[in-house]
Amino acid sequence: MGDIAEDKVSFYSNAEGYWKEVPPTVDGMLGGYGGISSIDINGSKAFLKKFLGEGEGKTGTGCALDCGAGIGRITKRLLLPLFKTVDLVDVTKEFLDKARSYLGDDGKRVGNYFCCGLQEFVPETGRYDVIWIQWVIGHLTDDHLVEFLRRCQKALRPNGLIIIKDNVSYEGVVPDEVDSSVCRDLEIVRRLVGQAGLRIVHEEQQMNFPKEIYQVHTLALR
Repeated sequence: MGDIAEDKVSFYSNAEGYWKEVPPTVDGMLGGYGGISSIDINGSKAFLKKFLGEGEGKTGTGCALDCGAGIGRITKRLLLPLFKTVDLVDVTKEFLDKARSYLGDDGKRVGNYFCCGLQEFVPETGRYDVIWIQWVIGHLTDDHLVEFLRRCQKALRPNGLIIIKDNVSYEGVVPDEVDSSVCRDLEIVRRLVGQAGLRIVHEEQQMNFPKEIYQVHTLALR
């Protein structure tokens, strides 16, 4: 990641500063593209349902973790309808405060609200059937992403899955100075996943997003 990672402190602090100025709304979470939320959730639901269920090799529906959860958009519309308990982790306290009201009655099934950057977050060993990581890996340096994925693997229940859903660049690493993040190409993401000791069990491109935004790919890992 070159020059960006050289000053990790500002890489993270600049991102925190950016998100502190973002309104705690669905549109804010999606950078002005609130209109794509339903397409996104429906694609994620179809992807996830391939794995969930009872029986040999199926992923359980006891507990999920929403990483970079923001106000809980994904928790509300994807994870709480499918899992008995959901935990949220986000670096921005204001977003998690908003999540408590945004989630409504179903918020009673939230287990924990963790206010923490993913580079420092240690999920509980053996707690989660699914760890959902969407539109947030670009806020981690390569080393921190690999280390976080290793910690996530230890946090999985039997047959559990880590799901990464994120923008992918066409080639190389593209920095975004506005929100202090990077967008990696698919080969780099796959390489970092491998370095973490994980294998990709399924991969899809999210369809029907606006042409002007990056391609979005979903990877199931274990």
